Amino acid sequence: MNKVFSKIFLWMFLGLMLTFGVAYYISTKENIVYNLFSGYKYLIFWVIELVVVIVLSMRINKLSVMSARILFLLYSFLTGVTVSSIFIVYEIGSIIYVFLIASILFLIFGLIGFFTKLDITKLGTILLMALLGCLICVIINMFINSEMFDLTLTIIMVLVFLAYVAYDVQVIKRNLYAIENKDKLAIYGALQLYLDFINLFLNLLSLFGKERD
Repeated sequence: MNKVFSKIFLWMFLGLMLTFGVAYYISTKENIVYNLFSGYKYLIFWVIELVVVIVLSMRINKLSVMSARILFLLYSFLTGVTVSSIFIVYEIGSIIYVFLIASILFLIFGLIGFFTKLDITKLGTILLMALLGCLICVIINMFINSEMFDLTLTIIMVLVFLAYVAYDVQVIKRNLYAIENKDKLAIYGALQLYLDFINLFLNLLSLFGKERD
């Protein structure tokens, strides 16, 4: 169990470092930023990112270990492209500060998911419905543009993704003996926890991040 979770967190760490490395590099290149966020190029990257994560999540058992690793790193790279604007909008010190907060909260709720005797996996449907509800509300708020509504949604999404951290850790723990190929399980687990962390971080950044002058 410890060996598998070590691999999971190693791949998650590599994915996060790739994401933030790519995001920071792009933010320093004015011409790339202009081309990326003008027209439909950003949307194209977002769609490709969505396709990659769906394929990786739903076809993990059919993919080879190498293919799964490549897709995970590709997804991490694409996420770095699509979130590169955070280094333009927010101060670097603020990003690091929020990253540390997200890491501490991730650790706490990850430990809860690992050690609790409660069956958190029963909350899967509730969490999914809550997440879908939040996404629908985000789309609605694009039209009404309410700051209070946006703040409330962000807080709710932070709570949802904290719950997802505990939930996914417990699901991974229960799947240790259900999935024979532990290398595939490591990539799948890394992807789920990577998604939890990135979304938790971005929502916390929206709440506590200090924008550039």
